[in-house]
Amino acid sequence: MLPRSLSGPRLLQAGPLRRLPGALLVACLSVALATLAIYPLKAVAPVVSLSVVYLPPVLLVSSLWGLMPGLVTSLLSAAAFNFFHIPPVGRFTISDSRNWVALAAFTTVAVVSSAIAELARARSAEALERRGEADLAAALARELLGGADTAQALATTAHRVSTTLGLASAALELGQVPGDARREALPLRGADGSIGATLLVPAQLSAQTRQRLQTRVAPTLEALVALALRRDQLQAEAVATAALRHSDVVKTALLRAVSHDLRTPLTAIVAAGHALCSTQLPEDDRLELAAAVVSEGERLASLVEKLLDLSRLQAGSARPSREWVSVEDVVLAARDGLRQPHPEVRLAIPDALPPVRADAAQLERAIANLLENACRYAAAGPVSVNARHSGATVIIDVVDQGPGIPQAELERIFEPFYRGPGAGDSGWSGSGLGLAIARGFVEAGGGTLQAQSLPGQGTHFSVTLPLEQR
Repeated sequence: MLPRSLSGPRLLQAGPLRRLPGALLVACLSVALATLAIYPLKAVAPVVSLSVVYLPPVLLVSSLWGLMPGLVTSLLSAAAFNFFHIPPVGRFTISDSRNWVALAAFTTVAVVSSAIAELARARSAEALERRGEADLAAALARELLGGADTAQALATTAHRVSTTLGLASAALELGQVPGDARREALPLRGADGSIGATLLVPAQLSAQTRQRLQTRVAPTLEALVALALRRDQLQAEAVATAALRHSDVVKTALLRAVSHDLRTPLTAIVAAGHALCSTQLPEDDRLELAAAVVSEGERLASLVEKLLDLSRLQAGSARPSREWVSVEDVVLAARDGLRQPHPEVRLAIPDALPPVRADAAQLERAIANLLENACRYAAAGPVSVNARHSGATVIIDVVDQGPGIPQAELERIFEPFYRGPGAGDSGWSGSGLGLAIARGFVEAGGGTLQAQSLPGQGTHFSVTLPLEQR
């Protein structure tokens, strides 16, 4: 079996072997071999009929090198046949007039065979080019339409074009790019006539390569680039639509949370205020209603504060004011500032824990939200806060022994206004903002906040803060 480079139609394609010196050398050798092969055949056949022995060399040279070398081989064959085998041998003369007819017929057949072989070679080369262009179009479609990065796909596409057409270099750039002395610019237009990209090729191209590029390769590339750009546009529109949809969801959740969580304390405050206006109210009831007004007012203030924190985080205006702070002081402040203190908040903070650079107020607010969430779901169980030094980080763990969180909910609990399936079972009412604000403040300071949990085994929140050289 022939190698891929010499099998099938590639045997007939144009290549380095088409150079005239190689063609003449092969023609002379093949004619010499055919001349020698006729000598033993004279014993079994008339000399005149043996001229067909020269046809294989003629066909071979014509197929590999084209019409002109084939014609030269035909003339060499006719001359060799006349000189070595047609009487009188050793002269370029023919004594029998019938041999003139045989020689003329042979020459005619050889010339016609050369022309047919050249036509077959040209058709084969053209078919091979067409197949290469079809393979190129399929490869370009996969790269431009199947990949996510259009810029990288354009670079790969330009390399494929240069390889297929045998160009020294090629570049494909978005938009209209002017050519220069070394590079020629071929604009690739979309269906609306606008230039979506520009193909840059060497300025010195052969007429055949230029025609092939402009009439067969460029139109295909034009359509594929237009489709790729249209796909990018649709993806961008889809992302924008998804962002708008998410914004609408957040706004709807905000309105729902505000309408419920603001109305509840306001209703309680208004009702207690009306009751306090009564002159018949006993002193104990008056004190109880006053305490309710203060409690609901603090609850309302906490919700407003969380809404403001979330607004600053989403607007990117919650820039931390970083300074050296003690983790122990931040945790103690967060514990002491809980709106509803928990009886069992256990702290384990080593004395040698290094300070961190952070915004003390934001970090305290994040730890307080984690503690509030843990106390809410731990019920009467303990809540542990452990701090430790690990490598180039300080890790603060907040652990409760509540009902836990399903694995599918571990990321959703950090979304604004999201409350887990069993959020109402604890008897606490919340807006679903605490964990979202906690993660926002931690990440604004360069840290991370992650949650680990198993249903029925509590929840473990880890705040990881980077250490810096003091």
